[in-house]
Amino acid sequence: MKLDEKYKGIIYIILSSFCFAIMNTMVKLAGELPSIQKSFFRNLVAFFFALILLWKNQIGFSIKKGNMKYFILRSLFGTIGILCNFYAIDHLVLADASMLNKMSPFFVLLFSWLILGETLSWKQAIIVITAFLGSLFIIKPTFSNLDVIPAFIGLCGGMGAGIAYTMVRILGQRGEKGPFIVFFFSGFSCLITLPYLIFSFAPMTGKQILMLLGAGLAAAFGQFSITAAYFHAPAKEISVYDYSQIIFSALIGFLLFHQVPDGYSIFGYIVICAMALAMFFLNNKKQ
Repeated sequence: MKLDEKYKGIIYIILSSFCFAIMNTMVKLAGELPSIQKSFFRNLVAFFFALILLWKNQIGFSIKKGNMKYFILRSLFGTIGILCNFYAIDHLVLADASMLNKMSPFFVLLFSWLILGETLSWKQAIIVITAFLGSLFIIKPTFSNLDVIPAFIGLCGGMGAGIAYTMVRILGQRGEKGPFIVFFFSGFSCLITLPYLIFSFAPMTGKQILMLLGAGLAAAFGQFSITAAYFHAPAKEISVYDYSQIIFSALIGFLLFHQVPDGYSIFGYIVICAMALAMFFLNNKKQ
């Protein structure tokens, strides 16, 4: 692989991390709205972007035989992941919420072993366990910590995303196209959250509507950027740069919300990022 292709991949994945940090920021700036309502508007934008991609690339709407259950599981756990992530964003320091969501790659590794039967070496197992221990420094599970429940919900968001990405892996192996997977997930998520909006819609100001539509646009651009990143370079070469989102989130949280993560959280960040780096080097060594 040419070196300039790798650099393009790195630039795209850092751009993707920035876009997702902006998405989280706009979700927080949308204020005290139900996470379900925020999720609906975020996925509504993604739905139309995916629809445009399907039309542009002339991809059909058919699902291959035996794949429907994986589409439903991907969409269900993906929706749970978003709802939990948005709840954590509203109740935690922005960098903490982002880092707990970034536990998803470790959950992918775990569920690929449990569901797909892929090999999990003892080194990988140690990395996953250490990353979970690192997350406990962010969660700080004590009775006196008022943020412990939102933090656990944030971790559940990372787990939901991990299961969803595992289903995406299965669907990719079974010949389904990425834009259609996004289209199905976004449509599914909008449909199951729509009844809540009909019966319990929280009135929104113009600013809140703009923030949620902006969150959807940022998420769409983030998805396009990460797709472009993996087009230019394999995951084993560039995936570690995805953790730059934590830096963006910490900076934005400090500048906009005057949030400063405590020492325990910072130590947790270091542990999880170190394990991501260890996994990065381990995968490259295996190759």
